[in-house]
Amino acid sequence: MDGFFARYRNALVLIAVLVVFTIGLAVQVRRPDYGSREDGKHVRFFRYWAVALVSPFERLFRATGQGIRGTWHNYIDLRDVRRQNEQLKNDLNRMRLYQAAMAEDARQGQRLQALLDFKQQYIAKTVAAQVIGTSGSEQSRVLYIDKGIADGLKPDMAVITPDGIVGKLRDVFQHSAQVLLISDTTSGAGVVLETTRIRGVLRGTTDGRLRILDVLPDSRIKPGEPVLTSGGDQVFPRGLKAGVVENIGQDRNYALVTVKPTANLARLEEVLVVVEKGAVAPEQVASTEDEPETGARGEHLPQLKPETPDEVAKNAKEAPLPRPTPAIRQDTYSPGATPSAATLTPGARHDNAAPAPSTEAGGDQH
Repeated sequence: MDGFFARYRNALVLIAVLVVFTIGLAVQVRRPDYGSREDGKHVRFFRYWAVALVSPFERLFRATGQGIRGTWHNYIDLRDVRRQNEQLKNDLNRMRLYQAAMAEDARQGQRLQALLDFKQQYIAKTVAAQVIGTSGSEQSRVLYIDKGIADGLKPDMAVITPDGIVGKLRDVFQHSAQVLLISDTTSGAGVVLETTRIRGVLRGTTDGRLRILDVLPDSRIKPGEPVLTSGGDQVFPRGLKAGVVENIGQDRNYALVTVKPTANLARLEEVLVVVEKGAVAPEQVASTEDEPETGARGEHLPQLKPETPDEVAKNAKEAPLPRPTPAIRQDTYSPGATPSAATLTPGARHDNAAPAPSTEAGGDQH
């Protein structure tokens, strides 16, 4: 060690003098004022050099710290955020399912309310049933409901909805029943056109449509005319909605009247089974019975104002009873007692004819 200082003594002394001199200059000499700051001339070179020497390391440490903090926030903290995000997504999916279930319950409530309103207006006993399945065949067009013999159902009972007729019961089991839709080729219903009062038989076709059979061509039949049940089939009560006229064609001597059913037969969920047949609501009966006469009969016959039973009874009491017309002269002749025409004089009175025998005289003879 002593050899080192002895060998480089001059150099070390020179370096020490330069360092002391430099420090002295840095402490005493001020940095030139290059800016507009008022205290810029008070900054000494020592401070300036110290700041310049420390600044790179400070920037390095700061960048490193920001990187570490960014990594912490972007990775470690985001793990919790990702977990929360997954939980929120699950909650959102559950809420969507709940909303869909509530919407379905609301729609079902509306359908059941409409079914209840229709049932209350209907003047017959009905049983509400739920559709539980279909036959799975496009040709048979059969539904299954969750009511059966235990609920009082029997074959050939009408199945309806508030929108219109559906079909009739075909096979009835203990707790279920089979419904044959009106669109089946083996099904049918007696119907009447609401405006023209033309009657026919509504029957299904192989392509799933409805047509009215046995209808003569008539120019008064127009698309959009409502079709109602006539009650002549002894299955569907009178006045129920069956459909509307969709198209009118021609087939030899008969018109091909295609009907669009008012009930959506492809999306049935709740139905009513008519257990006891009766009249429909008063407003529906009025629409089917109080229609003005149309066609040839309505054009040629006068319109008469219908009278109520009270008016008929009143008019019957006021009208006098007819009396028989009295005879001009009492007949005094009897068979066999009339005088001969040869002995009579024209224009003369003949009072000497023999009177008719009385019952008293006959009694004395006996």
